[in-house]
Amino acid sequence: MSASTSAGAVAAGLPRGALMIDVAGLELDDRERERLRDPRVGGVILFARNYADSEQLCALAAEIHALRSPPLVIAVDHEGGRVQRFRGDGFTRLPAMRALGALWERDHVAAMDAAHAAGYTLAAELAAHGVDLSFAPVLDLDHGRSRAIGSRAFHRDAAVVAALAQALAAGMAEAGMGAVGKHFPGHGHVEADSHHDVPVDERAFDAIWEDDLAPYRHRLLRQLAGVMPAHVVYAYAEPGEPSPAGFSRFWLREILRERLGFKGVIFSDDLNMAGARVAGDIVARAAAAVNAGCDMLLVCNRPDLVAELLARGIPETSAASRARIAALGAPAPRPWRADPFALELHEPYLKARENVLALAAMDDGDNSALAAASIGAERPADAPPSG
Repeated sequence: MSASTSAGAVAAGLPRGALMIDVAGLELDDRERERLRDPRVGGVILFARNYADSEQLCALAAEIHALRSPPLVIAVDHEGGRVQRFRGDGFTRLPAMRALGALWERDHVAAMDAAHAAGYTLAAELAAHGVDLSFAPVLDLDHGRSRAIGSRAFHRDAAVVAALAQALAAGMAEAGMGAVGKHFPGHGHVEADSHHDVPVDERAFDAIWEDDLAPYRHRLLRQLAGVMPAHVVYAYAEPGEPSPAGFSRFWLREILRERLGFKGVIFSDDLNMAGARVAGDIVARAAAAVNAGCDMLLVCNRPDLVAELLARGIPETSAASRARIAALGAPAPRPWRADPFALELHEPYLKARENVLALAAMDDGDNSALAAASIGAERPADAPPSG
């Protein structure tokens, strides 16, 4: 069945492509339906503009999933604190991850329990609305200097970050959802925000390996369904001419795949970010990401760039890469999958949510909604129309 299948038809037997894109509003239009049936597209990332209430989000997710078989992967940047796309009907206010680190300082066991509860609540609520994947947890260390990270980080101590992130990922897994660790090999040591600048980390490789990479050297890595690299240049850590990690064969193939043994999906960070533009135009950025080892490419808030990329061509990915994308399944079956009302009757969820609400009440972190320190800032009102 062609990518231009009429509205209402299902594109069956169409493997997921490497591109993850966004949509404009609360429901799909015909142009978006056609684009999402393009075989080079494999997923959709949602933003706050795609959410009005619980019923509407369920309907949007159901329509996206119904377009193709196997269905497109629906993802969201939903960490807690200032990066929580869906707030209100059907969703619990999640604390910034720094609140878990602060709790750790007082009570290790309580912090681990709260992290597990946060992961369970986060994943259960998303899955109940038809969302397959969240780009969480943040594994960056809180060096106290990064504008992009700040309260999104669990702690300064890498061992604490690994422990709390593992508990959170275990909670997500119990709710049937995989976790995606970010931003490899670490965004916390640079002050500049890669959404607006090209950050440069001037530390040597050994310093990064011993500190910021420690969470990825932890057994946590085996629990992650995906990893997202940083649009940060590590000027003195990479042999030869350094590139942002998401465009670096050294970081993605040699370190993440070979040395650390990661077998899951590597998601590029948004190729529209300022930190990615050093690679050239959108086609050059996509080629650089694929060549470096990314499996799935995110292009957010610029439908004109998506159109250009589809028109000019996306580099072919390897069979291994396509297999990893195919293995990205929907959350494991649960009685409340795509059913928020059923979730409200699920006792383990109610207990986890109570734990999260107690922590959120104590959280004094930065919870200003939808700061740019997240994947793809919201699409501007004057963004060019869909291709």
